[in-house]
Amino acid sequence: MFLRELHIPVTQVVGVGPRTAKLLEGLGIGDVADLLLHLPRDYEDRRHPVRLRDWQAGRPVNTIVTVTAHRYFGRGRRKTLKVIVEEADPQGTRAALLCFGRSFLSKTLEVGERFFLYGQFRHRYGEIQSSSFEVEPWSEEEGRNLRVLPIYPLTAGVGQGLMRRIMQRTVHDYGLNLEDELSSDMRERHDLDDKAQSLAEVHFPKSVESAARARRSLAFEELFYFQLAVGRRALRRKSTMRPARRTKTRLQQTLLARLPFQLTPDQKSALEEINQDLGSERPMARLLQGEVGSGKTLVALLASLEVIESGAQVAFMAPTELLARQHAEITARHLSPLGIRPAYLSGNIKDPHRRELLQALEAGEVDLVVGTHALFTGRVKFANLGLVIVDEQHRFGVLQRLALTEKGRSPDLLLMTATPIPRTLAMTAFGDLDVSTIRTMPEGRKPVITHLARQGNESKVHEWVRRELGRGHQAYFVYPLIEQSDVSDLRDAESMFEELQRVIFPEFTVALLHSRVPDDRKTRTMESFVRGEIDLLVATSVVEVGVDVPNATVMVIEHADRFGLAALHQLRGRVGRSETQSYAFLIYGEVPTETGKSRLKAMLETSDGFEIAEEDLRLRGPGELTGTRQSGYYTLSVADLARDFELLKTARQDAFDLLAADPGLLRPENRVVREVVERTHPFEDAPFGGG
Repeated sequence: MFLRELHIPVTQVVGVGPRTAKLLEGLGIGDVADLLLHLPRDYEDRRHPVRLRDWQAGRPVNTIVTVTAHRYFGRGRRKTLKVIVEEADPQGTRAALLCFGRSFLSKTLEVGERFFLYGQFRHRYGEIQSSSFEVEPWSEEEGRNLRVLPIYPLTAGVGQGLMRRIMQRTVHDYGLNLEDELSSDMRERHDLDDKAQSLAEVHFPKSVESAARARRSLAFEELFYFQLAVGRRALRRKSTMRPARRTKTRLQQTLLARLPFQLTPDQKSALEEINQDLGSERPMARLLQGEVGSGKTLVALLASLEVIESGAQVAFMAPTELLARQHAEITARHLSPLGIRPAYLSGNIKDPHRRELLQALEAGEVDLVVGTHALFTGRVKFANLGLVIVDEQHRFGVLQRLALTEKGRSPDLLLMTATPIPRTLAMTAFGDLDVSTIRTMPEGRKPVITHLARQGNESKVHEWVRRELGRGHQAYFVYPLIEQSDVSDLRDAESMFEELQRVIFPEFTVALLHSRVPDDRKTRTMESFVRGEIDLLVATSVVEVGVDVPNATVMVIEHADRFGLAALHQLRGRVGRSETQSYAFLIYGEVPTETGKSRLKAMLETSDGFEIAEEDLRLRGPGELTGTRQSGYYTLSVADLARDFELLKTARQDAFDLLAADPGLLRPENRVVREVVERTHPFEDAPFGGG
């Protein structure tokens, strides 16, 4: 049996009842396969004994002790058990185990009984103490306590002891009988262990080194099959043929002549690559990535002209109504003078205007439609859809993109993102796409100057903002929460809106924007901000993907250490949209976490979105990066893209070589490979991308 066929309820594992099964669901564990792939996050190396008499601060004790006495300290509800233990050596070294919240251990740690003891100790009140310890019943089995123990991700109600017992039974009853999904030749070539051995060693290794080897074997297999899925999509795309489009560039040249500036070298290069795709017999599937404000939208509009001039239509989809409206306004401003017929569609447009627009679209009387999710609904039909553009593509799921591309006959697809994709993620989730990159910013743009400020020292930040507002510029204040929370002391947008408006900046116009603001009011607020009628906009990260306001020169982010790197970079990109010098102030808490410190350090040291994306991948992992878990991307169970990049390249090469040698590898008769790919990657049949 193969691992992915183990769709056996966890209640079939000895020791797992309905209650425990419910708790395991909180860890994403629904069946035996999920259990076996719930890998340790770390290991404790207990192979070497450490006596109490050799205790040192920071060095765990790992020894055998005998319980000599029970004592208590504190009164009433604070009464706490203290267990006195003694080491079986001539010196009889003693220590105290402080059982905070675990007074029930008096029934387990009975006087006179021997136990294996592991824990961190310290010297206090004239004795050696520990409140962080583990005990196991002593046995005569030699070396039983001298082993490597797995440390699992847990949930409330499931401790390490219970998880280890469950995993031991699962590995013994199911893991040791699994068949290999990789060929013996491939395993030998890359020095990989078989599946059963890898699972046994990754959960209960003989050494830390054998655990690393087992994880590498499992990671290679995971990456290999993922790359087979990516390669299959690439083959399907290359095998899709259509009549070559007769490319013309008259409209493109006309628009370029009307612009008061020249395209940057990267914009020119990207447009050239897209034009070549548009004239090909194979549909384009290209990712256009670049910094906020680097000019991706203009490149997309120039590409649209090529398609429209050939007689086809263009759909331009954005994730929010605010962003869609901005694209619609830019489209009308640039393309209407060329005779192009643009339109705007969102869920807020009601009949009869909506019905008239849909009829015009189906009749071919609209050349380019800009809209939100409303574009892929069933009622929207095109006369001849030739190009689909998806902005901030990571905010859409694969099925949403599929629904839109199916409204045409093999239309070209252009995905855009202002969140640069790390090279490792690009080789996985976007491995079947061609990629164009815009790194250079338009001439005259100045890097945003970034400052850090500790919470409590905001007065200097407020004075700086006041100075910028006094010069006629505008500012953003961004908060992590909409309103006050009973479980958090973080500042929120609604409370700070009141304080900023009434106390700190009473002489300026202040407005509030967050996801709960009604759409019509949200639109009016942003339009007022764009027109300069609002000086200071208080918001949540809803403005992360927002409109272009060149006059905004200050971004203040409160509790910046609580935001992800990608979000911080996107928010900072809301300013610095003109030749005027702009500033970002990152206000952090009294004691930021290590991850929070790393994010702030990265923001302070670089404004390069590609460097920030790599650091974000390292800190957050591929599943969290750019919202992938919400967008349909595959989440890796074993491999780590930041750590396993070289392994990924090897697995990719093997997968693509195999497909090149035998393009029919995934035909129905090749059951093993095909079933593994389809079980592992349910969206792998979707055109042009995995997320």
